[in-house]
Amino acid sequence: MRTLDDLDVKGRRVLVRADLNVPLDGQTITDDGRIRASVPTIKALVGKGAQVVVCAHLGRPKGQVNPKYSLEPVARRLGELLGQDVAFAADVVGDSARDTVASLQDGQVALLENLRYEPGEESKDDAERGAFAQRLAGLAELYVGDGFGAVHRKHASVYDVPKLLPHAAGGLVVAEVEVLKRLTEDTERPYVVVLGGAKVSDKLGVIANLLTKVDRLLVGGGMAYTFLKAQGHEVGNSLLQEDQLDQVRGFLEEAAQRGVELVLPVDVLAAVTFAADAEHEVVEATAIPADREGLDIGPRTRELFAAKLADAKTVFWNGPMGVFEFDAFSGGTRAVAEALITSGAFTVVGGGDSAAAVRKLGLPEDGFSHISTGGGASLEYLEGKTLPGLAALEE
Repeated sequence: MRTLDDLDVKGRRVLVRADLNVPLDGQTITDDGRIRASVPTIKALVGKGAQVVVCAHLGRPKGQVNPKYSLEPVARRLGELLGQDVAFAADVVGDSARDTVASLQDGQVALLENLRYEPGEESKDDAERGAFAQRLAGLAELYVGDGFGAVHRKHASVYDVPKLLPHAAGGLVVAEVEVLKRLTEDTERPYVVVLGGAKVSDKLGVIANLLTKVDRLLVGGGMAYTFLKAQGHEVGNSLLQEDQLDQVRGFLEEAAQRGVELVLPVDVLAAVTFAADAEHEVVEATAIPADREGLDIGPRTRELFAAKLADAKTVFWNGPMGVFEFDAFSGGTRAVAEALITSGAFTVVGGGDSAAAVRKLGLPEDGFSHISTGGGASLEYLEGKTLPGLAALEE
């Protein structure tokens, strides 16, 4: 895979596919982690005298212009982080984009409007997607893929454009791939994976693949209740995927056969309703009252999980242990994160809600070896899938 060092960018127009898909509250960015992660590659290109044209998506406008998903607030924040103005194009490949790009001088940066305003970006039709890719590629002479959070998508800006221009991987993508290789090749053991989040169905493939690689698998969050139900326990009103019970029973059997230690919660915080101020109590994970729902792992489980992480040499964590957005139910996620920080292991936070939780809870980001910008991409890589965006960069 070529890197920035393999491209002569001075005085040339470089299209950078970044991942700037940040959460917004109106015009306010509530978590700028992905923007900050994109800055080093953009700065490197600026320092080499390139004319940098950044493109990215935000949300799911489904091929329609929707001001709710405009990248204009992102352009302002990117400019603050870069310490220079970032020109903003009001469209993606239209008159504004062409004029904005044409006005760039060496060392200057522009950001195009949301790629997903264009139907061709996500089109399943190769011809439609290819036609849009041609127009996007026409804005630049070189391409740098740095949007790791989108490399598992076969989208025009990720998959088709690098086929049309001399290309290289940005620093963020290179770093993410190096980390993922450490999780899949010659991994230092004990290797422990912590999975949480809402649904087992979101992680079927990765669980199946990890059972062939890990020493220990800790399961928390909403998905734990499907595992507990599969063992025959009462889970009350807790989140449950009935249609996944047979699949989960198969995972439990395979873990036992392979000698993988699969650890489930032993107690939970069971609430009367799903609300930040819900009345709740600590109950046994194997006997959740019928009128209650588990919203976080309990104190004994927090101690158990921390103990199971203490001797780890490699840890991958994806998915919160509870509803961390509610303070009363954030303790389990905090406990796991703090256990990772003190473990001394090579620790990878697998993007998505896990990364958001680290920042929301005010935990030191440098306490982890790596915080990924792409939860979905990380999981698909660990599942053993080919990621279209990485494949295109490797050609």
